[in-house]
Amino acid sequence: MNGDYEQFIQSLKSMTGIDLASYKEAQMKRRLTSLREKKGFPDFASYVRAMLHNQELLDECLERMTINVSEFFRNHSRWQVLDQDILPRLLTPTRTLKTWSAACSSGEEPYTLAMILLKHLQPDQFSILATDLDRVILERAKLGLYGERSMKEVPPIMLDQYFSKKSTIYELDATLKQLVTFKQQNLLSDRFAGPYDLIICRNVMIYFTEEAKHILYQKFSRALRPGGILFVGSTEQIFNPDTYGLKSRDTFFYEKIG
Repeated sequence: MNGDYEQFIQSLKSMTGIDLASYKEAQMKRRLTSLREKKGFPDFASYVRAMLHNQELLDECLERMTINVSEFFRNHSRWQVLDQDILPRLLTPTRTLKTWSAACSSGEEPYTLAMILLKHLQPDQFSILATDLDRVILERAKLGLYGERSMKEVPPIMLDQYFSKKSTIYELDATLKQLVTFKQQNLLSDRFAGPYDLIICRNVMIYFTEEAKHILYQKFSRALRPGGILFVGSTEQIFNPDTYGLKSRDTFFYEKIG
């Protein structure tokens, strides 16, 4: 890690509380170097100095740091497992189902969860918290406006029920948007609420160092109620779930032991 980038990491942490040292260096440095050069800054020192006086520049940097690639029903077969096997086992007649979509990006994931939950429950029988580091992307998620790329896996019946199309943009139904509470959160430094019945954190852990992953899996486990489920991405299998008080329930689904 060269001195210019290392100092940038320290400065950004002081400004935002975000510790880039917990992210895999090569890919993060490549992403931010590309943005820095595009903005015309010769080095990270001048780039971070400019951010001190330019919120838009800082927001753009934070947006580039986060990996905002998402779509509805991504890896559709895993959502089918959630719908048909996992959720029915979590439902109880006397308790509100408490769920959390961590690192939710532009909202496709928590809204997908809302569509599935409505097949099993009434709106007052569940809650969905959706969090992300990127404040700008959260505002976009609240709007509920999506392009064609996000819609590829949406089942036709849900497309008709929950979306209206205007030109090439799909607008999410207002009643569905009301079911998700969005909040800014730094997964590594912020405390987790809970206990949750279901935590979804997919296609994010691959960007963290092994040490950061270890910390996050511990935090996720503590935030689950006994019997609760952690649902991870298709490249994020946990090879030693018992280390975190978890056991495999299905591929990419882990149950809190106890």
